[in-house]
Amino acid sequence: MYQDRDFDPQASLATNAEALTQDLELDTLFQAMSAGDEFLFGVARTAVLRSIVEPDTIQYRQHILADCLEHPKTVRDMYGLAVEAMERERKVWGWMSARYPEGTLHRSIEVLKLFMESLKRLRGIALEQSDGFHSEGFRRFFAMIASELDEEYVGLVEDHLARLEFRNGLLMSAELGNGNRGVNYILRRSSEVKRSWPERLQGWLEQVTGKNNSSYVYEIADRDEGGFRALSDLRTQGIAHVAAALAQSTDHILSFFNMLRTELGFYVGCLNLQDLLMRKGEPICFPEPLPAESPMLSGRALYDVCLSLKMDARVVGNEVAGDGKLLVMITGANRGGKSTFLRSLGLAQLMMQCGMFVPAQQFRANVCRGLSTHFKREEDATMKSGKLDEELMRMSAIVDRLGANSIVLFNESFGSTNEREGSEIARQIVRGLLEAGTKVYYVTHMFDLAHGFYRERMDAAQFLRAERLSDGRRTFRLVEREPQPTSYGRDVYERIFESAPESAPDAAVHP
Repeated sequence: MYQDRDFDPQASLATNAEALTQDLELDTLFQAMSAGDEFLFGVARTAVLRSIVEPDTIQYRQHILADCLEHPKTVRDMYGLAVEAMERERKVWGWMSARYPEGTLHRSIEVLKLFMESLKRLRGIALEQSDGFHSEGFRRFFAMIASELDEEYVGLVEDHLARLEFRNGLLMSAELGNGNRGVNYILRRSSEVKRSWPERLQGWLEQVTGKNNSSYVYEIADRDEGGFRALSDLRTQGIAHVAAALAQSTDHILSFFNMLRTELGFYVGCLNLQDLLMRKGEPICFPEPLPAESPMLSGRALYDVCLSLKMDARVVGNEVAGDGKLLVMITGANRGGKSTFLRSLGLAQLMMQCGMFVPAQQFRANVCRGLSTHFKREEDATMKSGKLDEELMRMSAIVDRLGANSIVLFNESFGSTNEREGSEIARQIVRGLLEAGTKVYYVTHMFDLAHGFYRERMDAAQFLRAERLSDGRRTFRLVEREPQPTSYGRDVYERIFESAPESAPDAAVHP
């Protein structure tokens, strides 16, 4: 996920994460990426809502994702391997490992044996598939697996695990401390020279008869419970450090599989989303992320991916040509696709800035250092103040966290009061944002607001209008046009009452 650090799925999100999720309907996107998996849902949510502001890092992820799209089975196999390794680790008993070094040692050995099986399978995938991957991230990952998990290393680990089972007994050393108590217990590696059974029998006889003076043997009587406890204490002292070290090694490898699962989980989520969109024939592309300092925005066939995921049919895409524009004012007929277009811009920006593909045939934009939404809210019976107060408080919170080169999406904001007052409030807010270098996309029915900015002939402003044909049909496309002082009240009338008198003219509807 990053060139120089690990992805943190528990990282804190921006304070407006909940508002972004609600306004852009991001839960629909996360559910599609997770395919019903709660873990993948969490990874997708954190990745999308923690935007990257460095174009190089975005492209680093894009190259990895391109490899994933080309080799989906290999990526899913590695993800499944990591999930399996973690599930098998949880099934290894460990009720006494927290209290006794013996239990810790035994559990760690069993877990490491399982992990070594998984690591060998992972190494096999790396050796077989590495030539087909071209991204820096995957090539570095496969090279690390091949070099650090070579046959010599695997053999050494398996040898150590076999020795730690102490099938031929345990060899350790100690020193005498105060009061002749044992201190500095150290587990020693026994030579374990293989001998034939006659040689082993001869050695045992020499120890019993005392003919071999190179070692001393002390035998505990069968009913000497105190002696057995003392021997058990000696064994515990000898293996305590080794058990702790082995448990730490187990935790390190578990952390590796956990991180592999997490980071591959993001790309598996992208694969899940791609499968759904390709099944519908919806286009996707890798966007071109540009530096934050210059306002750039252009795209072809850009659509609202969340709307597409909720519909059986394909959705209408839009052309975007807003290079050099800080203000994009969007007006036009009701139900003409204005809010959908606004959401498509926000979704594309977020998806681009987490390294994903975007729902379009072509897309490029400058990265932003903060994306905020200010959408109208439904009436809330629990509100202690009016809707306008609530809108102003949300706007104040947005301004407080805005930084340079941010984006704010407005959807029918400040329409809860009369048009004159709402337009003046919005006008002053938008001007302040523009002066601070913030990009503003504003959907509004307030003609006074939209046309007031249009009359200023600002070079950095663009005015789009939801297209409506002469017979009243909507194309759901946005075209560059001057704002009009009508929202086509006849269309509203016909939608509510199914048919309107033929003589009824289109009427201007002002909020």
